[in-house]
Amino acid sequence: MKKIAALTLTTLLCSSLTFGSAFAFSDLDEGQADSILALKDRGVVSGIDQEHFVPKGKISYAQSVQMIVKGLDLNLDLMRFKKQPEATDMYSNISNDAWYADAFIIAHYHGLQIPKDVNPNATITREQFGDLLVRALEKKGNFPLVKMFIMIKDEDQITIDYQGTLQRLLLYKITTLDKDGKFNPKSELTRGEAASWLYNAIRVMEANTQKPAPAEEVAVKVEKVNDDINKVTLSRGDKPNSGYGIEVNAIQFNEDGQAVITYTLLDPKPDMMYAQVITEAKTVTYISSKFKVTAEPALSK
Repeated sequence: MKKIAALTLTTLLCSSLTFGSAFAFSDLDEGQADSILALKDRGVVSGIDQEHFVPKGKISYAQSVQMIVKGLDLNLDLMRFKKQPEATDMYSNISNDAWYADAFIIAHYHGLQIPKDVNPNATITREQFGDLLVRALEKKGNFPLVKMFIMIKDEDQITIDYQGTLQRLLLYKITTLDKDGKFNPKSELTRGEAASWLYNAIRVMEANTQKPAPAEEVAVKVEKVNDDINKVTLSRGDKPNSGYGIEVNAIQFNEDGQAVITYTLLDPKPDMMYAQVITEAKTVTYISSKFKVTAEPALSK
């Protein structure tokens, strides 16, 4: 989908919530300034002009989708299509040459459940944006949640299909209820609120998807078994006893021809006795010769 990727970079320039300038905004309140400026530095949002972000202004459905797709880095890089997808294949009110068309296509293929007859120019409500944001966030991984139910005073006003995602929005601490314990689901979202929620969602994503630095170097050795199969050895070198090892957790075969082995380093258990004999800590697996092999440590739980 190189065409869509290229078009996306072009059309991002057209949104009022996209690439920003090097100037600061003079109309930000203290509560939202950090998140808005952080997104501006990342090239996700910009102002109405060089000095004004207008945080209390409304945000359209199109701007919201564009902003979420850009901020959470949703793309079609690993998807392949027999026919180039177009916005008119999925939506009745979005033209193929609209500046936000690619963002809606990407959102569709990531399951954001946007209505076919969506009005891209309509202002978005708090519940609509919250639902889109949580669905987009959860496409980036599995995130821990405290198992609890948050009482929302105006829950009866929330669209039934949004109740679960808005509970998770609150549990992820992307936003909070107002002083009266209400979410105000049907109220129009402001530009400042949208930026703040997105920034918090990015922080949740990054906090739970960062790969830890390996405790030590693991060597990867690939040996040909036959024309179809390679023997792959992961080794952490010689260790003082046999209590050291490596465990293969999973092998992910990507469409770009990469086989990514995730592994866990095993250390001696304190309640076990091991013979003090120099032993190479290694493990072996077999992978199709069609793939180029890389290895990385598994994410800690």
